[in-house]
Amino acid sequence: MRIKWLSIIRVIGLIFVLLYHFFIKYFPGGFLGVDLFFTLSGYLTTAIFIDEYGKKNSINLHHFSTRRLYRILPPLVLCLIITTPLALFIRDDFLARIGQQITAALGFMTNIYEILAGGGYENQFTPHLFLHTWSLALEVHYYVLWGIIVWILSRIAKTIGQLRGLIFLTAGTLFLLTFLTMSITSFFVTSYSTIYFATWTHIFPFFLGSLLAPIAGMHCTTVAFQRICQNWTFPKAIRLFAVGLSVELLLLFTFKFDSIWTYLFGFLLSSIATLIMIYAARILHEKTPTIQEPAFLSYLANISYNLYLFHWPLYIIFSQLLDNTLASTLTLVLSIILSSLSFYLIEPMITGNNPALKHRFIHFQTYSKSIVKIGTVLAIPTILVCLLSPKLGKLEQQLLIDGLHQADARMIQTKTLAERGKASSYEVVKGIMVIGDSVTLHATEQIKTILPDALVDAQGSRNTTQAFEILKTNIESGTLVENVVIATGTNIVYNYEEEINNIIDILPNGYRLIFVTPYDGNYQQYDNPIAEKHAQYLKSLVKKYNFITIADWNTVAKENPQLWVGTDNIHFGGTSTTRLEGATLFAQTISDALKKAANSPVKNIVKN
Repeated sequence: MRIKWLSIIRVIGLIFVLLYHFFIKYFPGGFLGVDLFFTLSGYLTTAIFIDEYGKKNSINLHHFSTRRLYRILPPLVLCLIITTPLALFIRDDFLARIGQQITAALGFMTNIYEILAGGGYENQFTPHLFLHTWSLALEVHYYVLWGIIVWILSRIAKTIGQLRGLIFLTAGTLFLLTFLTMSITSFFVTSYSTIYFATWTHIFPFFLGSLLAPIAGMHCTTVAFQRICQNWTFPKAIRLFAVGLSVELLLLFTFKFDSIWTYLFGFLLSSIATLIMIYAARILHEKTPTIQEPAFLSYLANISYNLYLFHWPLYIIFSQLLDNTLASTLTLVLSIILSSLSFYLIEPMITGNNPALKHRFIHFQTYSKSIVKIGTVLAIPTILVCLLSPKLGKLEQQLLIDGLHQADARMIQTKTLAERGKASSYEVVKGIMVIGDSVTLHATEQIKTILPDALVDAQGSRNTTQAFEILKTNIESGTLVENVVIATGTNIVYNYEEEINNIIDILPNGYRLIFVTPYDGNYQQYDNPIAEKHAQYLKSLVKKYNFITIADWNTVAKENPQLWVGTDNIHFGGTSTTRLEGATLFAQTISDALKKAANSPVKNIVKN
């Protein structure tokens, strides 16, 4: 049984996700579209189980698993073998560990893979091509867990009424446990991505959807629900649906991924609003027996899963080659074409059905050999890409090399600093200390060329909070030098103002601070460009503190667009020439700021 008007919810969820990925700056809450799918899936899956029990007095898990696998796997495989070779046309950073990504996707473990790789530096600036399959992994985890639970409940229940009650109580309990886990954990995590991806925290929308199925299922509904369908008018059901949709639209423009309120209330509100729309659609189905869904609406709902799979890797690839508007348009058009072919032609053949095009049936047996050949031809490039792809991208390789060079230089610098410290026990030690992130690490060699006496401590993935800890350690160990350069901010922290102020406060009297403004060339695409705000806040400090000088890398970076061709727009140098040019400009920007700082006073704040 297909419930009419649920297609609207599928299409809304898809549109939300596309808007978020294509135009995140304008639709910051679009990521909640995934939760529409989760809630709807929980409802439909549970309703199917209840209907099966009502007809057969048992539940066949093997049959359910086979149906789900045939629906999920073919489009996924097609997406992987088509999009992976296309990544050869962009930076090889996107191909690093691509085999692991594909294995995680096919094993329905992408969400776990992304959690484990969360500390890996490359993901922050080079999104994984199949990152979006985290939601597919979570859905499969739900199918396995909930399928087993409902099967056990079906063995316990004596009647369909008992099964409904057991399902309602179990789903309600699991919903509360998993939702509270997300809410409580959100106060303690350093990265919200962990609880966003995790099965044990983000599975609750499925259970919320499961709660509705015993009340308003598909074939097997309750007497109370049948009475409601008789008493409600068509306009009343429409108004209820509009309430749910209004809440979703409000969330689309207001909630943000990096806000704790999203994890405390946002996902819950979105799931409840979806539940309201499902309930209204179920009533509308009964109130419109002679009205069919618009064909285009059904079409979009049919290909929604396939389109979701194709759009992300295609968008990542095209956005590296084209401007955002063109990349989004091309992604949408190509995704629709591929999704239609997958749903209406390829999948029916794989499942043993004969698809029809303009009422002409295409018999699988006639074309089976050709299909196998085409599939093999498509799969071979993907296999070769996996076998030959680098374990590390060029950026990660270069950062590793820079780190080794820095370690060698630091041995000599530490010895020199120790000697200076002994010679100047009661005075501030003259010198330059640079505490930076991967951008600084990228420019270490040129910093040492232009500032040969500088002590450089740079590391990939370092943020401003960590820079504060390093500064604190140097103060406590007595190894601080007069001019302290802080070059962080591309690895964002949301409380950047607080962390910057902590650095200013902890700096002892007699020292100077030189802040390097961070640059993230993707800032115009963000709904909340933290690195850009970080840079602007740093610039405002010179009016308040005379011992602070700004090395304005943010402005220099914007004035030199040639540095960013073929890069992630954060780490300069798509070629060896532009890398050297970028490193020189970065080092020179720090050098110029140090010359200016030499004529400025040191910190001399008398605390009350």
